[in-house]
Amino acid sequence: MKQQDGGTPNFSWQAGYGIFSLGQSQLPALLKYIDNQEEHHRTKSFKEELLELLEKYGVDYDEN
Repeated sequence: MKQQDGGTPNFSWQAGYGIFSLGQSQLPALLKYIDNQEEHHRTKSFKEELLELLEKYGVDYDEN
């Protein structure tokens, strides 16, 4: 991003990252989730949800 014309000179990557994929059949559920995300995160934080997903799928992680 820094190297492209008109790039963002102050851009930097965060220390951690995550990548998730889904199948075409899961697209409607994803869109519903996105539409209701604000309401959803009133009861469960992003961090809580992420940790649940990582544990559900057996993904090792470093909470730091």
